[in-house]
Amino acid sequence: MTPSTPLFTADTLTRLQRVTATAPSPCNQHLAVAVQRLDPEDSKYVSDLWRVSLAEPGAAPVQLTRGASKDVAPQYRRDGALAFLSNRNPREGKPQEGDEERMQVWLLPAEGGEPVPLTDEPLGVSAFRFAADAARLFVLANVLPGVAHDEQRAKAAELAKHGPSALHFDRMPVRFWDHWLQRPAPHVIAYVDGERRDLTPFADREHREAEWDVSADGSLVVVTCASDAAADGVNDVSLLVIDVASGAAHELGKAPLSSSESPLLSPDGGLIACVRAERRAGQAPHPRLWLYPARAPEHPGRLLTDWEPWPAPCCWTRDGSGVLVTADVRGDVPVVRVDVETGAVSRLTSVASGGSHGSVQLTRDGNTLVGIRHRQTHPPEPFRLSFAAGAEPELLASLSGFDPLLFDQLGRRESLEVAAPDGSAVQSFLLTPRGSGPHPLLLWVHGGPMSQWADGWHWRWNPLVPLAAGYAMLLPNPRGSTGFGQEFTAAIWNNQWGAACFRDVMAVTDVVCARRDIDPRRTAVMGGSFGGYMANWIAGSTERFRCLVTHAGIYDFRAFHGVTDHPGWFALGQGGAPEADPVAFNRYSPHTQLEDWCTPTLVVHGEKDYRVPISEALLLFEALQRRGVPSELLVFPDENHWIQRPRNIRHWYQVCLGFLARYLGEQEHG
Repeated sequence: MTPSTPLFTADTLTRLQRVTATAPSPCNQHLAVAVQRLDPEDSKYVSDLWRVSLAEPGAAPVQLTRGASKDVAPQYRRDGALAFLSNRNPREGKPQEGDEERMQVWLLPAEGGEPVPLTDEPLGVSAFRFAADAARLFVLANVLPGVAHDEQRAKAAELAKHGPSALHFDRMPVRFWDHWLQRPAPHVIAYVDGERRDLTPFADREHREAEWDVSADGSLVVVTCASDAAADGVNDVSLLVIDVASGAAHELGKAPLSSSESPLLSPDGGLIACVRAERRAGQAPHPRLWLYPARAPEHPGRLLTDWEPWPAPCCWTRDGSGVLVTADVRGDVPVVRVDVETGAVSRLTSVASGGSHGSVQLTRDGNTLVGIRHRQTHPPEPFRLSFAAGAEPELLASLSGFDPLLFDQLGRRESLEVAAPDGSAVQSFLLTPRGSGPHPLLLWVHGGPMSQWADGWHWRWNPLVPLAAGYAMLLPNPRGSTGFGQEFTAAIWNNQWGAACFRDVMAVTDVVCARRDIDPRRTAVMGGSFGGYMANWIAGSTERFRCLVTHAGIYDFRAFHGVTDHPGWFALGQGGAPEADPVAFNRYSPHTQLEDWCTPTLVVHGEKDYRVPISEALLLFEALQRRGVPSELLVFPDENHWIQRPRNIRHWYQVCLGFLARYLGEQEHG
C-alpha cells in the first residue's frame, strides 16, 4: 500500500453508516436501531431502521424501513409496534407545501406491514414519548402563537410566501446555533383517548431546547422550563410538572441563578432525577445529580450523590432503586449506577473495557443494559451488557460497515500521562502510524472548552484520517477538560483560557516530541471551537509549530461577546461583561498577540455558525493578510459550527491535509 492510497480516508469516513439511536422491544427479544446512510446522490444522509436480535447473538440484522426519508428516534409501544419520527408525507392525496420537511410520528405495526402515520401536526413533531404502561402518546410540536390549530398550516404557508419576514425581539437570546429564533414555539401535546390536547397552550420560549419525560402510567409529564435571562444574562431553568388529567402544573427547582435539566421520572412516577447546577460569581458551575418528589411543589429536592463527574441521566432501574447515568471519566464515558438511597456509585462498564456509551436503556425485564458503544478504534455500534457478574459490553452487530481489524493495520494507540508545570497529571491519547518513524506530529486540541477527548469515535474530528495519511495524532486533555475532577475542569474559569490550559498542552507536546518515533521539527496544531481559540492563542505565544489550522476559533474576545448566540455564558466564564474591565476581559484574547503571530495559518469557518460567528474568521484573516503572514481562508456558506454535509466533510479533510503537507513536508536531513 503506497502513501497515495491510504487505508482510511475522508471518503471512507463519510461512507460508513452511522448508528444514532436504539430502543429495546417490550418482549426483550430484539433492539430497534436507527442508522444513517448516504443517499444515492451522495449529497446528504438519510436514515433507516434496523432490527438486531438480543435473543440470538450473531443473527443477521434485519432492515425494517428504507427509502429516501429520514426514519429516526425509534421507540416501541407497549403492544410491540415500533414508532419513529419520519419526514414521509403524512397525508394521502396531494401533499401540501413543506410536508416533506416536517417530521411526524409513524408506526410500524407489530404484525408487520407498511408504516402508518400517528400524527399530523401542522408544523411537525420534534420529539415523542409513549407512556410505558398506558395507551398514551405525547409529542413536542411547534405551534404558532395566537393561531387556531386548524389554521396553523395555512398561516405558516402564508407567512413563508408573503411575509413579513421580520423577527421582532424584546429580550435575549435572539438566535441559537445556526438559526434565528422563530415565531413558532414548542408545545407539549397529549394524545389521550382519541383526543389531542395541548398541555402548554400559552408556551412561548419556555420549552425551546426542551428535555422531558413521561411517567409510566401517562399521568405526568415533566419538561424543562426556561425563564427570561437572569441578572447574569443566562436563562434559569426549572422543571414543569404537568398533571395530564387536570392540566394543572407546578414548577420544581425554580431558583435564581440555577438550572435543573435532563429530568427522568421514576417507574412509579413519584420521583424525578435530574441534573442541577448553580451559577455563582467566580465559581465554575458543577452539574450534580439531584432528586425531587414529583408531586411536592414546595420541596427543595436533594443532592443524590457527591460523585464529582458531570452526570448525564439515562434511565432508572426497573425497581426504582437506582439511576443509570453516563459521564466523562478520565478519557472514557462509562455507564454508572447511582443508588437512590445511599448515593453510592458503581461502574457497570469496566475500566478495562473502556470506550464511550450512549442511548443507554434497560430491557423490559431489567436484566440487560443496551445502547450504543464506540471507541477511537471503531464507530458506534449497538451493544448489550448483562448484569451477570463479570460481564463485559458485547457488540451486537456491525451496522457501520467498518472493518474491526482495520485499526491494527493503521497504527497504535496509547493513553499517557504527563506532569504539568505545577505537577498535575495531564492525560492524553497518542495515535502513531505503523513503522518506527520519526513521524510528523499533529496536535489536536478539543472543543468545549469543558469537555474531553474520550476513547470514542468522532464523526467530525476523526483522528484516523490523518493517522492513515502518516501523522502521529496527539489528543490532550488539558486544564478545563471534564472527567478529571471539578478543580481541574474549573481551572479555566474566570478568564483563564490562555493560562494553565496552554501550559498543559505545551508540557504534553514537549514530552511527546522527545520520543524517538516523533519528529519534533515537523509539528502542527489544529483545533475547532475552543480548540480553534487555543490554536489562535498558541500562534501568538510560540513559534514552535510549522503551521496551524484554526476552525471556528475565537480571535477577538470583545467582538465575539457581542455577536455569539449566548453572550451571557461567555461573560460568565470570563468573570463579567467586557465593559466592566476591558483590559482584563481581553487578557487572553488572541488578537492582543497579533504582532507575535508568524505561523502559517489556515482559517476555516461555516457561515451559518452563530455560536462562533464568521466575523471572527474574517477579522483574523484580514489581520494576517495585512501583516503578510502566510494564510488561507476556507469558508463553507451552507454549514454551521460543524461541517456536516458529506461532500463538504471530504473537502474539509482534503484542504486541511493538503495545507499540512505543504508546510510539514518530508523529514529534513542534515
